[in-house]
Amino acid sequence: MATGASVLENDSLLSRLDQNLYRIERFLALISGLAVFAIMVFAVVSVSGRNALNAPVPGYVDWIEQLMPLIAFMGIAYTQRDGTHIRMDILIGRLSGRALWAAEFITTLAALILMILLVWGSWSHFQRSFDFAAPWWSRDSSIDIALPLWPAKLLVPVAFSILCLRFALQLWGYGRAFVLGLSEPVAIPLIKSAAQQAADEAAILEDTNGERG
Repeated sequence: MATGASVLENDSLLSRLDQNLYRIERFLALISGLAVFAIMVFAVVSVSGRNALNAPVPGYVDWIEQLMPLIAFMGIAYTQRDGTHIRMDILIGRLSGRALWAAEFITTLAALILMILLVWGSWSHFQRSFDFAAPWWSRDSSIDIALPLWPAKLLVPVAFSILCLRFALQLWGYGRAFVLGLSEPVAIPLIKSAAQQAADEAAILEDTNGERG
């Protein structure tokens, strides 16, 4: 399940790298959010045009297909950094200390290996679509208005590569925490207890009510 988490920061090299990568991840998450907004605008314009003028947006489905990779993939590194990505923590949630860091290291390493394979596969998929000698540099296109598909296919290995960098930094953080026996390491999501989450939510509500008052 997804749980609240916090990431500690300091002046160490690992933390600085984490913060720099986090800026990129936040930008990509922003792009993903704008893509969601664009789909909403497309839907409103298309439905309005169909009902009012009998003229929906040409290639509506084609444009949605182009935007879907932005929504599906560009924000995953951001959620992984903050520890808000969907995860099963029934077992890991019961661990602490070096046992926790070892378990997190092993699962993160497995995820990194999988993502490296997905980067390789998605990059090959992009290469099959891209061709400098073809019109619009594309060997394939959408069905309705013939949009080139390689830009959407390129987004997948780019997003997965950013996630691989995030996993690599977290492996460093988990390994460092295990070796040094740290209780609050930097650059990795520290899962909050239910009581901590409730207290944080209460504090946010109090701040909000105070600003309104």
